[in-house]
Amino acid sequence: MSTRRISFAVAAAGLCTFLNLYTPQAILPSLAAEFQVPLPRTGLAVTASLLAVALVAPFAGAVSDRFGRKRLIVAACGLVIIPTIMVAFSTSLESLLFWRFAQGLLLPFIFAVTVAYIGEELEGPAAIKAAGLYSSGAILGGVSGRLVAGVAADWGGGWRSGFLATAVLTALGGLFVALTLPKETRFRAARAGLAATLRDWRSHALNPLLLGTCAVGFGMLFSIVATFTFVNFYVAAPPFNLSAGALASVFAVYLVGVVTTPLATRAAVKLGRARTAVLSALIAITGELLTLVPSLPFVVVGLTLASAGLFVAQSLGLGFIGVAVKRARSTAVGLYVSTYYIGGALGAVLPAGLWHRFGWPGCVGLTCTVIALMGIAAGLTFRSRPASA
Repeated sequence: MSTRRISFAVAAAGLCTFLNLYTPQAILPSLAAEFQVPLPRTGLAVTASLLAVALVAPFAGAVSDRFGRKRLIVAACGLVIIPTIMVAFSTSLESLLFWRFAQGLLLPFIFAVTVAYIGEELEGPAAIKAAGLYSSGAILGGVSGRLVAGVAADWGGGWRSGFLATAVLTALGGLFVALTLPKETRFRAARAGLAATLRDWRSHALNPLLLGTCAVGFGMLFSIVATFTFVNFYVAAPPFNLSAGALASVFAVYLVGVVTTPLATRAAVKLGRARTAVLSALIAITGELLTLVPSLPFVVVGLTLASAGLFVAQSLGLGFIGVAVKRARSTAVGLYVSTYYIGGALGAVLPAGLWHRFGWPGCVGLTCTVIALMGIAAGLTFRSRPASA
């Protein structure tokens, strides 16, 4: 089986996931104006999908263990187009939140199952590199979704046009996955009933390596969502006063992850995951602190460093699941994805109180604390290996 073919296919799957997941972030001020709601409340447009993903992710793993990998990935890529189109026709914030939640219900069947596919079909450096390319695709998808929405809102097409364009891009990405991703060869359908599934969950809940990996995922997405949700309000206000299109262009700093993630995964092969993860956390904290300087170049550089560090941590965490767990991997991925997106959902709403009281510095203080804890968890977890590894 061609490793290169798998790598490009899973990168496309990552693009389809994140293309849809974070689209509203660049247009939150536009949504507030459209629906006449307070700015922080528009963060629910991000939270709705993230909560749905967290709820469904464990079941996505169980369904995949029974029915296979590729068919679910391809089907989810196709079905998610429907709620994406419906978001564009929403006439109220409540309607938009409903369809955003519906998007989130389908996305775990792309994300969780793709990660399980990588863990089963590839091993060692090939698995690390494929996880890195998957992360690169996810980064590109995150940038594309935000950029399309922001540019459409700024150039007169409106934020609705952005969601329609996202639906088209998702259809193209799903078609590429369907034609390129090889059918799984190492998958063995699970025939066990509910009792066996519960035993798998108990085993995962008692696995310190998996729990540590979940903590890394939680911290990563909490930090990235908190940063890129509330930085919108920061740079849309004086002294920056950025428009929707300019806000969208700020998200281009995500693209640094496309370059740094593959480089970091190579470093992890040579230096070890633990050292690389701790270094990435330090880089992310440095970036967060730089955004406090009231100068747009410093903010952009700071966001670039924060993105680079956090995406490296994500890639290392994804690659470590196959090391931490040797059976019922898809269920383990479901647990990881659930905690990962719970972190993201909380990242979109918990900093709101700090924003009201302390502004952007309060958000940065919270985010740096979470990143530091994530780095500690990564250092302790990734330096440990089970005896069978």
